[in-house]
Amino acid sequence: MVDRPSVAQTLELLTQPSGKLVIFAEGGCSFQNDTVMPFRVGAIQMAFQAMNKVLKQEKTLPDLYAVPIAIKYHYTGDMTGAIEQTLKQLEQALEVKPTGDLYQRLRTVAFEVLLKCEREYGLVNPEITDWNQRVANLKAHVLQQCEQQLGLTSASGELDRERTYRVQQALGEPTFASDRLWTWEFMSKAAWRVLNFDAIYDGYVAAKLTPERFLDTLIRLERDVFNIDRPRPKGHRQALLRVAEPLNLKDWFGDYQQNRTNTVKTVTQKIHQQVQENLENTK
Repeated sequence: MVDRPSVAQTLELLTQPSGKLVIFAEGGCSFQNDTVMPFRVGAIQMAFQAMNKVLKQEKTLPDLYAVPIAIKYHYTGDMTGAIEQTLKQLEQALEVKPTGDLYQRLRTVAFEVLLKCEREYGLVNPEITDWNQRVANLKAHVLQQCEQQLGLTSASGELDRERTYRVQQALGEPTFASDRLWTWEFMSKAAWRVLNFDAIYDGYVAAKLTPERFLDTLIRLERDVFNIDRPRPKGHRQALLRVAEPLNLKDWFGDYQQNRTNTVKTVTQKIHQQVQENLENTK
């Protein structure tokens, strides 16, 4: 949410000679090794604001480079044992019988968690077979209920996580109206769940049956089933970084002066695309 002191400090850093700033433009964690969430525009917006500030003070337009960096993690050992152990723990907690191969067992666990959440929030649609649609319906229902209880509104097409951040901020206020079901604790857990499952979709693991994608999903399920924020690490991982060609925002400053909103959006999307491509190309 808006944090004016943080913005002021960021502008101060960016206007200093050779000032450097690392920012994760997604504004949150997707918990998926191969997914880049939509970037928030604030990073590029503040960069242009810093350039404008220097121009006014020194009458010279400075160079300011945006350097897209993709970070990807790889397990360095055989993760079969960790996958089997995590599946077993989830199956025992959910009281489901292990059947089929590892992927089939993963889908069984995921189905039980989805069904459990639907029942908890009073939304069961047995006629809908598309898991992605069911997850989307569930998140929409949860957010609508939370917003209704808290007196919030959202714009058409607004990202779920942006709506969730607003709900979480409202839950930090001392008083609000709620019914007997949608209590503070109930809504807090619901908002946490929306963020936990924000990036997940049916087919993520099947598209690439890697240990990373498998454990991405299992860890997300662990967080929900065992109500823990940080499950224990599954094994040693190596972080690989791919740095793209720096983008000098000075080259875009003229466009920024003509149309600030569109230019910030265009540059943000360009950097997002570069990070996503580099992530996909990092083996």
